[in-house]
Amino acid sequence: MNFLAIFLGVIGPWQIGLIVVVVLLLFGGKKIPELMKGLGSGIKEFKNAAKDDQPATKKEEEKKE
Repeated sequence: MNFLAIFLGVIGPWQIGLIVVVVLLLFGGKKIPELMKGLGSGIKEFKNAAKDDQPATKKEEEKKE
């Protein structure tokens, strides 16, 4: 049986709610927006770096031909 299917079958709405409550207790309401902002900027930088890397690989392929 697929591990992912087993894992997703175990997590339900009650478990997700419990995870949210624990995160709120650990970090507090004011810290979570800062964490999400940092996560968003990290994802944005990663996408920009991946986008900048693509033309370089295409140029290398054209040189080989």
